[in-house]
Order: sequence, then C-alpha cells, then structure tokens
Amino acid sequence: MIGVAFSPNLKNNVYEAMRMVDFFDSKMVLVHVGKKTEQKEDTIKRLISGFSDDTDRVKIVWREGDPVRVIIDTASENNADLIMLGATPREDFLKFYIGSIARKITRQAHCSVLLLVKPSEDLRPCHHIVVNGLKAEKTKQTILASFEIAQNLGAQQLTIVEEISEQEVQVIIEDDKSLIKATKRKEQLTEKEHSRVQKILKAVPEDCKNDIRVKTQPIFGKRGYSIGHYARVIGADLLVMNAPKKTSFWDRLFPHDIEHILGELPTDVLIIR
Repeated sequence: MIGVAFSPNLKNNVYEAMRMVDFFDSKMVLVHVGKKTEQKEDTIKRLISGFSDDTDRVKIVWREGDPVRVIIDTASENNADLIMLGATPREDFLKFYIGSIARKITRQAHCSVLLLVKPSEDLRPCHHIVVNGLKAEKTKQTILASFEIAQNLGAQQLTIVEEISEQEVQVIIEDDKSLIKATKRKEQLTEKEHSRVQKILKAVPEDCKNDIRVKTQPIFGKRGYSIGHYARVIGADLLVMNAPKKTSFWDRLFPHDIEHILGELPTDVLIIR
C-alpha cells in the first residue's frame, strides 16, 4: 500500500493511511514531493511514531519533480496496491473535489486509488458502503472487492447501485399510453439489471457476507452523477467504483461515469483497478 499525504491535512492524511495499514495488514510508502528538510522529516517521523510503534512497516520517499510522475512512478516501483489522496474542501466546506494533480493520478495510476474527503485524527466508523453495479467488464471484480473491504472496515451494510440510463427506456412520454409503455420498459430494465447483479452476488463467498446487509438499488439517470448523488443523500461512508477507462479526446468533450464523481466527491471514494 502507498499513502500520499498533502498539506494542509498532512497529520490527518498520515493517520488515515496508518489505519489502512492496520486494517489490511499491509505496508505503507509515504511520498513527499519536494525538498527534504530536517523540519519536515522530523514532523513526518513524529506523526508516524505517534500513531504506531511499528515504523518498519512505513517507508518514506523524498523526491523532487512533477508530483504526478513522482507519485505514479513511486507507486509502480514499489508495486503498490493502493494510492491514497486527500480531497480539497470547497468554499462552503460541505462539498469536496480533487485538484488537477490528484485527478491525473487517478486517471493514470496502475493501481486502485482511495480519495479521502475528511481525513481525521480520530477513527471514523464505516457503516455503509455503496458500490457501482453497472454493466461493465470490471464490475464483478469491484463488487467482490467491496465485500472484502466491508469485512475489513466493519461495515454493516453494502448497497449495489444499478445505474440505468434514461436513454435505454427509448420511449417519449406524450400521453397515458406512452407513459404505461415507458413504465413497463423501466420495469423490464430493472429486472434485467437485478438478475445480472444477483448472478455476481452468487460468486461472493458466504463467509464474506457475514453480518453484512446487502441491498440492490436501481436508479435511472446520468451515470456517475446518479450514484454520487445517491451516496451523498443516504450518507454513505464509502463509494466504490470501477476505474475509468483511458481518457480520450471524446471523454474530455463528453465527461461520463467517474468524471462526475471526481468533480464533486460525495464521500470517500475508492476506485478499483
């Protein structure tokens, strides 16, 4: 595991990363991009020692250069499974986003990325996890991983959201007859998506489901935006998503799925690769 901490939340970011080290019984590489000074080194060592005596599980890397390249290259060199990044609060302190550096890292990283909206010095419980259930090649892997994460974090509920585009209904509502037709079409799509997700759930080992309430939730709307809005409304503690595909020219013109999440983080977001 690799933890990446940015100011001004250095202390809380480090503490969150150290907790992840304990939860998943892993090691951490803490990357500082910039000039190494005795003051900075003392500060980071003090934070690490203040949280855990097992400093052998933590490696500190000091490098100068482009933050995106430094972090991605360091993650690759250390075979990291996860990169942790802190989000930035907007002016009203109720909404969060990630800056251009974190966004580029999220798109280009070879491994999964965890985006933290409220890193805290105190342990925050994780009660409810929301995971995408959209029809995609990586969705099964993402759902299976979310159960393991739920077990490690002690979450009591996991909700799989099946985002269905309104365009799939393909019925223009003009009168009662077209309304009935559209309603039936939505019911058919919902049942189809539900059956697909249930097949994935059958592949989840029973011991991974212990003490976890599992719910499926179909939502009609814009992919990425809909699940983010849902996670915010129900107060989810973690949103788990598939990693975005390689960014293309058309993706920049017509952002979709994960781009809506990155624009305004609804909660902590884990992007699985």
